[in-house]
Amino acid sequence: MRAYVSMCFGDPWEGGVPVAQVVEVGKRLFDLGASQLSLGDTIGVGTAGHVTALVRAFVEAGMGLDQLAMHFHDTYGQALANTYAALQAGVTTYDASAGGLGGCPYAKSATGNLATEDLVWMLHGLGIETGVDLEEVAAASVWMAGHLGRPSPSAVVRALAPASSAGAAQSGA
Repeated sequence: MRAYVSMCFGDPWEGGVPVAQVVEVGKRLFDLGASQLSLGDTIGVGTAGHVTALVRAFVEAGMGLDQLAMHFHDTYGQALANTYAALQAGVTTYDASAGGLGGCPYAKSATGNLATEDLVWMLHGLGIETGVDLEEVAAASVWMAGHLGRPSPSAVVRALAPASSAGAAQSGA
């Protein structure tokens, strides 16, 4: 069972969250029976350095890297950089959403999640096979953006989408 800890890097009411507090909460969830823990940057304020420090603190507290997963929002455009930092630290499980869909209902300034297309592009560039058809995910994201009437936040969608499809999706048509 994967448990989630939201706002590991900051929250809209109190600001920054101490690493030790996140580790304490995460360890309690394992004591209650969780087998994996997803660490969430719910409002998208995390940085690569903070990600590295948080992962290191969990490892120092006795947790295995295979017990950790990451969930990044892209409010400040750092979701992919944060993912890379966690990957470099040894974490291999990530949440992502096609077209970066998502948000946070209790933090109105938070934007969508890490876009699957951006994650897959980076992983393939690192030589990591994902089994994901990047062009198919990008096409689905273009379709969703068009139906939602908003542009896709994914840089890969903007780069890979055919001009006519991207233009329609970006204009909301």
